[in-house]
Order: sequence, then structure tokens, then C-alpha cells
Amino acid sequence: MYAVIKTGGKQLKVAAGDVIEVERLVTEGETVSFTPLLVVEDDGTVHAGSGAAKAVVTARPVGEKKGEKIRVFTYRPKTGYARRRGHRQIRTVLEVTEIALAPAPKRRTRAPAKDEAPAG
Repeated sequence: MYAVIKTGGKQLKVAAGDVIEVERLVTEGETVSFTPLLVVEDDGTVHAGSGAAKAVVTARPVGEKKGEKIRVFTYRPKTGYARRRGHRQIRTVLEVTEIALAPAPKRRTRAPAKDEAPAG
């Protein structure tokens, strides 16, 4: 079973047990749930749209780490002005614990009439 979630302006394909990095979300000890989802696949059945919007992906934070360094260089031509800077975004490491679909609505079945024989 996998799901496509949306977090931090990005879309990620996750499955139960995956470890993912997202932009800083929560501190240790809290759980995170992602909803609505874009796509959920369950044993070959793909749910999208309103079927996937009711599903929930639950994750627990494992820790935090710094992302890759981004180098920023600005200059102005003909003036001798140049400036170099760097930045490392702090990211939260999450472990996906569960992907749960919403329970299917119960369908009403028609009871056989008294004079009809049961099918089968």
C-alpha cells in the first residue's frame, strides 16, 4: 500500500515503514497526520479524488537534520560589489507508521422477496 502526500510544496510517494525528510514540522514526541491525500493504492486498487481525500497517513518524528547547503552569490556589475552566502535548511525526519483508508460506506442490499428462491 502506498500513498502520495503533499507537504511543504512538494509531493512524496510514501509507504508504511518509509523514512522521509520534510521541511521542519513538529518536535519530538508528537505524531503527524497528512490529509487530504492525492492518490492511495491498496492491493491493486487505486483511489484518487474523494476516495483518497478521506485516507490518513500517520508518521512519527525520528529527528532533525540539516539539508544540503545552498550557495547564494549576488553581485552588481561594474561596481566591484560581490557577496557570497550559504544556507542549510533544517529538515524533520519522519517515519511513516500507517496508511489508513476511510471505511467503505455500507451498501444496502435488497432482501429477496418471499416468493423468490434465494440465488446460489
